[in-house]
Amino acid sequence: MKQSKNQSPLNRGLFKFHTMRDKIIEYYSDTEPVLFADGLDEAIIGFDPNRWQVVYSRTKVIKVLQEREEMNEEEALDWAEYNIFNAYVGDSTPVWAEDFNWD
Repeated sequence: MKQSKNQSPLNRGLFKFHTMRDKIIEYYSDTEPVLFADGLDEAIIGFDPNRWQVVYSRTKVIKVLQEREEMNEEEALDWAEYNIFNAYVGDSTPVWAEDFNWD
């Protein structure tokens, strides 16, 4: 049997990640707690290990709010700007990145 070059369990498919949150927890949460925004896992697009912050797509946050809360786009944007994007909860406050994925 031929072995692959990289025998890492991750590369052999032994670990299955269902969400970006799962990946962040697997790779980073064993040293310090990671701060996630409640109910917005679908909007996670990455993690900044230097600043220890979860990175969310602003566009995806707005889409989540539109679907979950049955808001129109303007309502979701206004609500997110006031209640989410401008909130500060310490040094690990998530990053709300503009990804320019507008429809």
